[in-house]
Amino acid sequence: MTYTKYELIKVAVAGRVATVTLDNPPINLITQELFAELRDLVGALKNDPDLTVVVFKSADPDFFLAHFDVSSILEFPIEGDAERATELSAYHLMCERLRTMDKVTIAQIEGRVGGGGSELVSSMDMRFGVKDKTIINQMEIPLGILPGGTGTQRLPRLVGRARAMEIVLGGDDLDAETAERWGYLNRIYAAADIEAKVSALANRIASFPVEAVRLGKAAVSAADLPLAQGLQEEAYLFARLLRTDSAQHNMREFLQIGGQTREGELQVGELAGALGKPQTK
Repeated sequence: MTYTKYELIKVAVAGRVATVTLDNPPINLITQELFAELRDLVGALKNDPDLTVVVFKSADPDFFLAHFDVSSILEFPIEGDAERATELSAYHLMCERLRTMDKVTIAQIEGRVGGGGSELVSSMDMRFGVKDKTIINQMEIPLGILPGGTGTQRLPRLVGRARAMEIVLGGDDLDAETAERWGYLNRIYAAADIEAKVSALANRIASFPVEAVRLGKAAVSAADLPLAQGLQEEAYLFARLLRTDSAQHNMREFLQIGGQTREGELQVGELAGALGKPQTK
């Protein structure tokens, strides 16, 4: 699948990893044009069978993705009384496609991310930032509105209710160190290191059996269910994977290259990363 039709987004595919670069100067504001491209791209990524991992980054090191265009919000219809929708909004649907697609989604947040941009990355599987530079901000409440693109629902699940209240109601900057400690960011790196670190993780995941990565994500996502249902789903997905050729092959290879030996288990992470790769003597 090719991804060349976008003007504000660049997509590079190498093997089973796609790197998405957001480029809407001067601050990567989520304009209607960028939103339209993001919606289309997320749908295309979801349906691409050749991908395992998608990394999102920015062409601007100071801004990953800003909030939704306030000028556009001011044009939203306000006639009559507010009504409860019976279906998800277009923004909610986009974020849910990111959250539930069978690809691993990673945000490489080197600068600021706020408002709708924060809501978008909150729906991804992992988020990485830069020490002393990455900033998160939900600035809607000071404007008299609230995060309406999944933020009030996603943040409590990421950082807990009380901390989500501080982020949403305070409308203030959250620094990288605090965001990592609270669980919004997986890890933070030096600016010079984040590219290599995120790329290494993306390519490591992409080197593993595709079925295992996809169903592994599905199993973790089942933690949103009541515990008994989540455990049942885990057992079912485990049983499905056990029947795949890749599982049978890699388990046997694991034993052949030193798994379950004292020396091998002392470096099991390295051993696991070698599965499926040519062995050197």
